[in-house]
Amino acid sequence: MIEIPLTGPPVHLLPLEIVERKGIGHPDTICDALAEEFSRALCRFYLERFGFILHHNVDKGLLFAGRTEPAFGGGRVLEPFEVFLVGRATTEFRGVVVPVEDLAKEAAYRWFKAHFHALNPEKHVRLKVCVRPGSPELVELFLKAQQKGVPLANDTSVGVGYAPLSPLEKLVKETEKYLNAPSFHAEHPALGQDIKVMGVREGDRFHLTVACAMVGKYVSDPGAYWETKERLINLLKDRFSGAYPGLEIALNAADDPEKGDVYLTVTGTSAEAGDDGEVGRGNRVNGLITPLRPMSLEAACGKNPVSHVGKIYNFFAQQTAEKLVSEIEELKEAYVFLVSRIGSPINEPQTILLKLRAEGDFSRVSSRARELVKEELETIPSYYEKIVSGVWPCC
Repeated sequence: MIEIPLTGPPVHLLPLEIVERKGIGHPDTICDALAEEFSRALCRFYLERFGFILHHNVDKGLLFAGRTEPAFGGGRVLEPFEVFLVGRATTEFRGVVVPVEDLAKEAAYRWFKAHFHALNPEKHVRLKVCVRPGSPELVELFLKAQQKGVPLANDTSVGVGYAPLSPLEKLVKETEKYLNAPSFHAEHPALGQDIKVMGVREGDRFHLTVACAMVGKYVSDPGAYWETKERLINLLKDRFSGAYPGLEIALNAADDPEKGDVYLTVTGTSAEAGDDGEVGRGNRVNGLITPLRPMSLEAACGKNPVSHVGKIYNFFAQQTAEKLVSEIEELKEAYVFLVSRIGSPINEPQTILLKLRAEGDFSRVSSRARELVKEELETIPSYYEKIVSGVWPCC
């Protein structure tokens, strides 16, 4: 393990900062969520039937947008959008056939019904499950882990995390969560779930560009659309301007009133017609896309939570960074990087790098950080419990 001091100004003091979050109804986030729900469904089945999680990685997915005819006061779906869930899984064990396709479809439809108010998954979505058994080598790693008691890394990968979030990062994340809260949709059904927030800070000026899919069924005419749009902007300003004075908000910036171009949908997501999606193109495990911070390109969603370090190490890095800054008073900022080696126990990474911004004696603070990281490493084998239960969401 190596600890080095962070140099240069923190992100929130740079002259420019950029942060993005793709909301739950964005096509990329839909793919991430369905891959993760599929993995969790497999995990639950494996645990209930066999007592432990078997090999699987269902982290490949593609959304092929459909065709719709949006209209004020209604609209119709001409062709459903299609979702392809692709990966490897244990399909039979000890004579028991695993109902892989049924598990995937039940999980997907349940997720859509829980999060969308204008989308009917049986009518508006076609789901294709493309899963075959895993490679013998990776399956063997699972069996070895059962003997050793500690899972073995099934990939050579890197995990990255940092803490704390900057004010802009908090603003972007909280904005999408506020707009996509079930209670907010209940009060404002014209708002769909496909919400994307792009935040830019220039000096001390904060700008948000928010894309919100509107649901035609709940918008009677163009006048109602513009009223809804203005109301949403005012609600956002009332909610956040106190903490972010001078906050500027542009909502559905591509709208053109002269041409009658507006962001109107039938189901509340651009997946219905305008935008395809893919696993791994959206938010990282901290729920954000942060080009000015280090990020892993791993698609964490859908990877197994037992031995796939492309998932586990990103959770570890994020959770550990947050723990470092919360438990060590002198530590003001922490970046955690760790690299696995395939076949090694997951709690024995190949290397760990800590980049720390500390007040006072750096050697003393870094020594405490090192001990905390070592303690956290011993908890990695139990990470799957919080992932499978949904306590730690992937996106």
